[in-house]
Amino acid sequence: MAEVLDDLARLRVTVFRDWPYLYEGDAAYERGYLSAYTTPRAIVTGAFDGGTMVGAATGMPMVDHDEGLGATLQARGIPLEDVFYCAESVLLPDFRGQGAGHAFFDAREDHARALGLSHSAFCAVIRRHDHPARPAGYRPLGPFWRARGYAPLEGAIARLSWRDTGSKTETAKPLQFWTMRL
Repeated sequence: MAEVLDDLARLRVTVFRDWPYLYEGDAAYERGYLSAYTTPRAIVTGAFDGGTMVGAATGMPMVDHDEGLGATLQARGIPLEDVFYCAESVLLPDFRGQGAGHAFFDAREDHARALGLSHSAFCAVIRRHDHPARPAGYRPLGPFWRARGYAPLEGAIARLSWRDTGSKTETAKPLQFWTMRL
């Protein structure tokens, strides 16, 4: 992880700046956030074009994750000890549609099973369909996630705050939990 920390931080800032996250990130925050993935039960998997990282995915057991997201699952009766959290999948646009997304999920799900966990989960930001920053022709990822066996967990909406691009202040964003039994 130490070898790719700066590359992963750069990817997160670049990819999450786009729709639907619209995240105004910075490298210093990213390095601190990503240091959590140096723990033995976490996984970081990458996609490379030659020696350049063009995509990555991270994950760890939910009980090891520090964002406060677990309370949303606990409120739905899901024991956190059973859940693997697929944190981020970031891939530069020119490399999408070539199988990296499936490889990212495969690696994290295999890792979760090896840890003895029974569920996999992730969050996706919820944005209005008529949001002015939504690009024409945007293809939501819901069909991809459903094809992998994930489904939105009814009523499981978490909230995280970040600065939208061009904004000076953070605002809370709703995030829908998607889950799958491994």
